[in-house]
Amino acid sequence: MGALWISHVHVTDPDQYGEYAKRATGAIAAFGGVFLARGGAYTQMEGPTRERNVVVRFESRAQAEACYASPAYQEALSFAKAASERELVIVEELD
Repeated sequence: MGALWISHVHVTDPDQYGEYAKRATGAIAAFGGVFLARGGAYTQMEGPTRERNVVVRFESRAQAEACYASPAYQEALSFAKAASERELVIVEELD
């Protein structure tokens, strides 16, 4: 069963966050992640506004979790932590 990373991000340091994005792209691709949405136009219907919304599809929740825990992604994430306010959830797709 597939799984989605759904992330909502408020970027506070664009240069630092850009470095995260560069590094994260390769780490995510290495685990078969495919970007479905990445910072495009959106309409906020409920909750706090985060101007950057990202959705990545993985073949399984285990694969998505392994990507997040991987050394390459954790290195990338170190650039995002000080450069953004963000939430990320991994959700299984319907069967």
